Amino acid sequence: MSFFKINISPRYSETDQMGIIHHSNYLIYMEQARLAWLSSLGFSYEKMEKEGILLPVYKIDIVYKKPIKFDDVISVKVRLKALPTARVVFVYVIVNNFDVICGTCVLTLVFTDAHTFRPRKPIPEFVEACQRLF
Repeated sequence: MSFFKINISPRYSETDQMGIIHHSNYLIYMEQARLAWLSSLGFSYEKMEKEGILLPVYKIDIVYKKPIKFDDVISVKVRLKALPTARVVFVYVIVNNFDVICGTCVLTLVFTDAHTFRPRKPIPEFVEACQRLF
């Protein structure tokens, strides 16, 4: 499965005193990429929430390799690690404008019933859309 990619220009307000993008913003950038990926499949969190599904974070494993600087334009690449079950696992790679890897991440979300907060299966249309990617 290939990566889906978006480009982001970090804002000055996302930097620390050294002109480096604060590490907490990596999660925001990854969420932007994931939302764009979902949209490209014809889905959104809003659509899933209307179906009674929430997607809380179960696990995040981020490796910070090189700092992102204010003037960098970054590419955030995202793909599924495997077909979703009650969990969906995303793999991310963030590269700067010199194609240097700045960070990698494996993020696990859990499909959760919005009323009982218990794990559940994803909606079949979402699984079908994901199957076409493999």
